[in-house]
Amino acid sequence: MASVAKTNTRDMTHPKHSHALAAVSRAFVDAVLALFAVACIVPLLLVISASFSTDASIFKSGYTLLPTEFSTMAYRYVLGDPTQILRAYALTSFVAAAGTIFGLLICSMLAYALSRNSFGARRPLSFMVFFTLLFNGGLIPFYLFVVQTLQLKNNILVLILPLLVNGWNVLLLRTSFKQLPEELLDAARIDGASEWRIFFQVAVPLSTPVLATVGLFILLSYWNDWWMSLLFIDKKELYSLQFLLYQISQSVQAINNNPQVLAQLGTTKLPAESTRMALAVLAIGPVAFAYLFLQKYLVRGITIGSLK
Repeated sequence: MASVAKTNTRDMTHPKHSHALAAVSRAFVDAVLALFAVACIVPLLLVISASFSTDASIFKSGYTLLPTEFSTMAYRYVLGDPTQILRAYALTSFVAAAGTIFGLLICSMLAYALSRNSFGARRPLSFMVFFTLLFNGGLIPFYLFVVQTLQLKNNILVLILPLLVNGWNVLLLRTSFKQLPEELLDAARIDGASEWRIFFQVAVPLSTPVLATVGLFILLSYWNDWWMSLLFIDKKELYSLQFLLYQISQSVQAINNNPQVLAQLGTTKLPAESTRMALAVLAIGPVAFAYLFLQKYLVRGITIGSLK
């Protein structure tokens, strides 16, 4: 009788213990994630704080969460010509939007074709895509091809076309498309759907997470690009945002080494360090919002389309 009573007592208390253990586990996971979130936010707060600080306070106290000596001189210098900044923002936004849309379209169509075993040229095209991840033609042939053959120097298309297709994105999408059930695609073919309709109405909706993830990668590559402007753009009207900010950062160093220009500006030294932080804040804004809208697809997309 005593053993039966003990067994009944254990059966009654066991669910409570399991619920308590689950609650503790959830609390621990939540605490770890909260610490990780703080670790990600603190560097951004330090950059924002440094952008509103003076160089003297940064060199004296280091980076702090709140400015020890508040100053907006860095932003006043960077935004001294707001027309140029706004023009660069508009140009980069257009290039990033157009490049992301067309790049994602081309990469996804190529990846879908490479994922189908019935496509005859699948193997040679896959090798060509993979080969670009290992080797490239070199800077000089690339420059001569763009400038002399394509005649794209000082053309807005030169900011879009070179980054349009990326081999890594194609392989990532190919792996995702390859995981689609072949029976579902065959059923669509039996119903009379063409390959174009199967791609846009079946494959694309089922691959939304990985498409959103690759789209974010493409958006970042366009938004952070300054190399194409450095190589092929001479007109200030076609400067991308990143290249313009790079030019501003370089001009701060040049001005600090020229006492005559400093005298004309009525200062002894421009805030080089806080200016760099202000440039980082101005450049990161739109990308941060893109992460907020696409974060739910990011991890899932990488998991679905990950290479084996």
